[in-house]
Amino acid sequence: MVGALPAALQHLGHRVAVVIPRYMHALSAPAARIADHVSVPLGSGTRDVNIWWLDSQGVTVYFVEDMGLYGRDGLYGDRYGEFGDNHVRFALLCRAAMEIARRFFPTDIFHCHDWQAGLLPLYLKEAPAVDPAFIGTKSVMTIHNLAYRGLFDRRKMMDISLPPRLFRPDLIEFWGQISLLKAGLVYADALTTVSRKYAHEIQTPEQGEGLDGLLRARSASLTGIVNGVDYSVWDPKTDRHLPAHYSAAHLNGKRDCKRELVREMGLSEAAMGRPLLGIISRFAVQKGFDILREIAWEMIGHDDVYLVVLGNGDRSLEEMFGYLKTHYQDRVGLKIGFDDGLAHRIEAGSDIFLMPSRYEPCGLNQMYSLRYGTVPVVRATGGLDDTVQADPPEEQTGFKFSDYNGRALLGSIRMACKAWEDTEAWPGMQARGMQKDFSWGASAGEYSRLYRGLHPVEG
Repeated sequence: MVGALPAALQHLGHRVAVVIPRYMHALSAPAARIADHVSVPLGSGTRDVNIWWLDSQGVTVYFVEDMGLYGRDGLYGDRYGEFGDNHVRFALLCRAAMEIARRFFPTDIFHCHDWQAGLLPLYLKEAPAVDPAFIGTKSVMTIHNLAYRGLFDRRKMMDISLPPRLFRPDLIEFWGQISLLKAGLVYADALTTVSRKYAHEIQTPEQGEGLDGLLRARSASLTGIVNGVDYSVWDPKTDRHLPAHYSAAHLNGKRDCKRELVREMGLSEAAMGRPLLGIISRFAVQKGFDILREIAWEMIGHDDVYLVVLGNGDRSLEEMFGYLKTHYQDRVGLKIGFDDGLAHRIEAGSDIFLMPSRYEPCGLNQMYSLRYGTVPVVRATGGLDDTVQADPPEEQTGFKFSDYNGRALLGSIRMACKAWEDTEAWPGMQARGMQKDFSWGASAGEYSRLYRGLHPVEG
């Protein structure tokens, strides 16, 4: 989102800058250092950082360099666990963003993403009394996944310039700890999350992660805006990773992609005459693989379907897919890890795509699948519910189930496989999905209206 939304906003006439740490792959970006030893207030003193700059598609990108905090082999942690000073690392990012706005990029609105940027709205509310540069400046806080709340020991408050008076249940305290995400939720002028359905779900005890009361209190300021898809990368008409190209009007190339995927993943040629199911995912319970485990053996062993899987994560889930591959070598294709080219070929070569998530704030693969004519089977949650249409039949683009259990999932898979056998109706469902527009332009328009509501353009 931080990569694609700013460029779309530029096209709508906004001046946009992005601020991120100069760590990991950002170290190799073709940037120029524009300021040395910029003093940033933090805790009881200051910390010096260097500022780097580059232009990306007309969007200004600033990198904050502090090798002591960011020069590590990991974003948030390493093999020993999470870094113990993450609160300092990302408080510095927030303070540095304000310093960049003061010196280089006068800012009307700060758009903050997840707990890592959660302190900026708080700092901003504290700043006008001492810094006229931020009088009238607003903030937007986007929740990408409420489960990551940025929790830290209350004794670390002074490290990040938080006075003890803020440690209150109605401010940043969360069950005896401080929550940097909660700081953003309390102090931001507007809140967004990445789908309309998820905006509703996080106001419930079931998916509110202990913050549902706060979110209900701020419901008038909370908006759900679905993430966009970059169709310059994800489009079967032009995708450089595919053996053949195709479109909604000319689907023949999709069968060529299936044949190549069957070969690449070592499946039986018989797969060409049966439904091929695809999965690309992080292996986690959140993604619904605990309920897939309940029915996987029945699905593969008795329903005459084939499966290709790409992903990694939870060791027990990796083992589960490994057992499936061992027992059904010509029916299951598996790659543990990530392979960008293979991900594109699975989207193109599969007939049906599985996303049985327990919860899914937005999700992207179901939108990729729609564009690739690969009919999604999803649980009706979050962005999956918003983007996949299961009825009426003349508008259907996929299949959805509500109850979180294996039987409900298997029922939807069987419905999809039965629909696949209808060679007259199936191409129509594929074409409807392929014609859906989830581009960033539409999402950027919604953000633009939100920004202008917070900071109307004078004159």
